Amino acid sequence: MFKTLMNAFAEKGIRKKLLITLLILLIYRIGCFIPVPGISPNAFGALATNEFFGVLSTITGGSLQNGTWFALGILPYINASIIMQLLTLIIPPLERLSKEGEEGRRKMTQITRYLSVLLAVVQAVGITIGWWRTNSSYIQAMFDTTGAGSTTGLAFSMMFIIFSLVAGSCVVMWLCDLISEYGVGNGASLVIFVGILSGFIDGFINEMQLVVAQPATIWRVILYLLVVVVVFVFIIFIDLAQRNIPVQYAKQVKGNKMYGGQSTQIPIKVNASGVMPIIFASSFLMFPQLIASFWPASDFYRWWTQWLGTGTWAYSILLALLILFFSYFYSKIQFNPEDVSRSIQQNGGFVPGIRPGRPTAEYLNRINNRITLFGAIFLAVVALIPGLVFKAILDSNSGGLVNAFSATGMLIVVSVALEFNTQLENELMMKRYRGFLK
Repeated sequence: MFKTLMNAFAEKGIRKKLLITLLILLIYRIGCFIPVPGISPNAFGALATNEFFGVLSTITGGSLQNGTWFALGILPYINASIIMQLLTLIIPPLERLSKEGEEGRRKMTQITRYLSVLLAVVQAVGITIGWWRTNSSYIQAMFDTTGAGSTTGLAFSMMFIIFSLVAGSCVVMWLCDLISEYGVGNGASLVIFVGILSGFIDGFINEMQLVVAQPATIWRVILYLLVVVVVFVFIIFIDLAQRNIPVQYAKQVKGNKMYGGQSTQIPIKVNASGVMPIIFASSFLMFPQLIASFWPASDFYRWWTQWLGTGTWAYSILLALLILFFSYFYSKIQFNPEDVSRSIQQNGGFVPGIRPGRPTAEYLNRINNRITLFGAIFLAVVALIPGLVFKAILDSNSGGLVNAFSATGMLIVVSVALEFNTQLENELMMKRYRGFLK
């Protein structure tokens, strides 16, 4: 990858795109340090104790925990994109719209943006309510809630917070579009990538400060970094692994020309669904705890935290089972054996040793189910084991490395880095082709 970066900077056109990308990411990071007006920078700190808000804060590079302008980041757009993918499968008009070429994709993108703004409003309201309930002493210091005028001031203040958070999310969406259009790579992916890496850097700096005060704890950092490297190598190995299904095309004579006769392959990735099953499973389990956390004194919240809260055995078992379920669910969305079999047969192809038509579809479905099982087990292991190992290595007094890299964060970092490297290679290849044609 470093060689690819060096070659990319050597090309003037690609170097310009890279510099634009870095400049926009720098603007994004500056926005992550601008506090919401009227709010103490530490006012949102208590929300980090909630597991759901903690994950969001990690992805946004600590913006949510610090109550900054970009606290929501690109998360509303990511959630809207996932929802639109699911709705496309069950709503026929959206499915037809997604197949109408460039015009259809443009309309789908516009609908996704509108949905993103709506989700940003909902999330901003939830975050503001959570801030209000977890910072009662701070609010009482700002407002005398017994007076009608002060109550009105509190209402306007909360509305302004909501507006600021939604506006910040819209600006982040715009910056991501600029990266996708004028830079290199997918803007949304790179924004999340930078946020996760910044969280790791902050945690590492805090841990180094703890090591300076207690030099004997240096072995924990070294062991932690070794485990991180091993986990990254394991993720990269699985992420690049795939099963190639050979396909042979028969020779066809059309007029005076002969077509076909070549062989190709259908690649089926072991982890084709990426990080989505972990996101779906974690959100499904943490959403009840998120809602109940607004009423921390309720019996339901205490029961859920004790028996199904994050870190319990029941939570780990349910998380693994839900990851298996969503892995198969997302696999069915991405890979349709019947469509692939029909396409192969219509083009005069066949899988060696398998009859065309329904037998080929059944064969592809059987292979896909087996590979999906291995991918789901891999995701379940990555979602559970590294976190337990990190907590065993680093105690509760650690400077922040325990939460620096979550399973979702590590998978996102690897996926985005590989995707960015592939796009750089494609840019270099297109540059060579243009030079050759000239």
